[in-house]
Amino acid sequence: MMLRRLVQRSGKRPCILLARSTKQSHPIRCLSQINKQAFNPDDVVKTKLENIRNIGVSAHIDSGKTTVSERILFYGGRIDAIHDVKGKDGVGAKMDSMELEKQRGITIKSAATSLLWKGKQLNLIDTPGHIDFTVEVERALRVLDGAILVLCASSGVQTQTYTVYRQMKRYNVPFITFINKMDRFAANADRTLQQMRDDMGLNAAFLYFPIGAERTFEGIVDVLGERSVYFEGENGENVVYKDVPTSLEGELIAKRLDLVESLSNVDDEIGEMYLMEENISNSDIESAIKRSVLTQSFTPVIAGSALKNKGVQTLLDCVNEYLPNPSEVQNYAINAATEEKVLMSCERSAAKPAVGLAFKLEESQYGQLTYVRMYQGCFSRGSNMINSRTGEKQRVPRLVLMHSNETENVTAAYSGDIVAMVGANCASGDTFVDAKTPKNDIVSMESMYIPEPVISMAIKNVHHKDDDKFSKALARFVKEDPTFRSTFNPENKEIVISGMGELQLDIYAERIRREYECEVQLGEPTVNYRETLTEPVEFSVTYKRQSGGRGQFGEGYGEIEPLEDANADVEFVNAVTGGMITSNFIKSVEKGVREAALEGALTGHRVSGIRFILRGGRVHNVDSSDWAFSRVGYYAIKEHFVNKATVLEPWMDIEVTAPQDYSGEVIQSINERGGKMK
Repeated sequence: MMLRRLVQRSGKRPCILLARSTKQSHPIRCLSQINKQAFNPDDVVKTKLENIRNIGVSAHIDSGKTTVSERILFYGGRIDAIHDVKGKDGVGAKMDSMELEKQRGITIKSAATSLLWKGKQLNLIDTPGHIDFTVEVERALRVLDGAILVLCASSGVQTQTYTVYRQMKRYNVPFITFINKMDRFAANADRTLQQMRDDMGLNAAFLYFPIGAERTFEGIVDVLGERSVYFEGENGENVVYKDVPTSLEGELIAKRLDLVESLSNVDDEIGEMYLMEENISNSDIESAIKRSVLTQSFTPVIAGSALKNKGVQTLLDCVNEYLPNPSEVQNYAINAATEEKVLMSCERSAAKPAVGLAFKLEESQYGQLTYVRMYQGCFSRGSNMINSRTGEKQRVPRLVLMHSNETENVTAAYSGDIVAMVGANCASGDTFVDAKTPKNDIVSMESMYIPEPVISMAIKNVHHKDDDKFSKALARFVKEDPTFRSTFNPENKEIVISGMGELQLDIYAERIRREYECEVQLGEPTVNYRETLTEPVEFSVTYKRQSGGRGQFGEGYGEIEPLEDANADVEFVNAVTGGMITSNFIKSVEKGVREAALEGALTGHRVSGIRFILRGGRVHNVDSSDWAFSRVGYYAIKEHFVNKATVLEPWMDIEVTAPQDYSGEVIQSINERGGKMK
């Protein structure tokens, strides 16, 4: 009755806000919401498809993703105690198993686990938030059916939030939003929600809005249940339901109206009821939320504070209720023979040929650990499978469920499961299919998007005795991380590693030191300059050596001139007339020219953009040789080229995107840095 009276006073249409039923006040109820059922890996194969949720936790760095994951594991009964993310208690968060993660307080690599919540099996992947490790988010979202987008109530929408959102859109991943850190200074859930709408273009509305903020943050209000929710006990395990505080009754009406209006814009059923002024019940709204989340046209928002143990159980309830199970998501593979799309069957049986995507690799003490998402059929240990990319046939190795860095054996993996294979031979992005699949029916899952590296650094092994370990470390990390590249620069004779950021490269260097006991140094890569001519020069070279027996003799003359394109390769022109130099010695001159052009006379960098014209020379009947004439070409570059040579600095083409209002300042900054506008 409370809401009905307030609706009448507000002048809003009651049909929009609630069904015509008597509303009773909520007695105080306290429920312990910690999963008491032990997680048994053997029960995974028995789980019905509608009870599976494959979800990830993604956000900008320092939004509290790992803190949220730690509470999810605690309330799901997978860990016995909550630990500090930065490892101040000597243990650290379960999902951050690397020592580097605990020391730096950031997530470096994604980690997977499974848990139970109110009858549902949640396969959870906690992902990094730093842009340097964005590929971990990329490949996790590629195989997930739903996600939790975590935002900081104080910082709001941040740069990496946009990146994560684009990744979710790329793979059509439905998500719900958790506005975290409501206890933090300057926390403002309404402002964050408005940023989601204005800056990200999201259709979002509160399902649970906060009671207070910063130090006064006490709990949340259930918009549909029209009740307040508090989290009591040492770790917030006791969920207490009470009446909505009188001061928030008007806000509750506004939030409920906002929720219905947001849904009416994207859901036909609610939209029609809204226009016809029909009663809209909670079940109508819940069904509309589920439909809209699946089509990625709406995201429900839950406020809370994982650090203060508030709102996480509510978040898990929303995961169960609104995020899809594998049967509600359509996944396609590509037939290798016909290149047609093939819809995967989500039936949890061996009736259809097994298909699984290897989306992540990492090294373990037992060999290569391959994370696999099953899309069809069943793989059981000991059965045969084929790598659809290489055609290699291999036996299905040991199958495990991951619990961060721990493994739990399972006998089989069915459609919808996320497991790991110990010892499988493959690369990231490979597809495994049942070995019994006819050749014309072999399929490959669409791979993930891999961004190109954006930064490079030189890396050097300090002690040559560790060369083998150094090479193994680089080969391993290149295989595990598609955004990490290692190349040898023959010009500068140095190894250059490339990645998504300086932090990523620094982390890999530190891992080489720790995991391989190999001391390495990082530095700026040597710049590849070029040397060229500013104007033509003439040359005349006589190479003559006498050592008592047969000597060495060769003579040639001509000119060297600059090309119009200073970056072009060296051109060699044979302009010899009258047979002054035989053809075999002319080839030797060219060989010497190209040898000398590898290291210019000014800085030792490669010579480019010149034309070498050989006009003539002399040949000795006894002493002339290929070696002597190769030295003619060599010294023509080394001794005569240097007189009119110059050094070319490299230019990089970059694309700058900036708001029009700031275009003047951006252009000025580019000009001040020596840039040229195109």
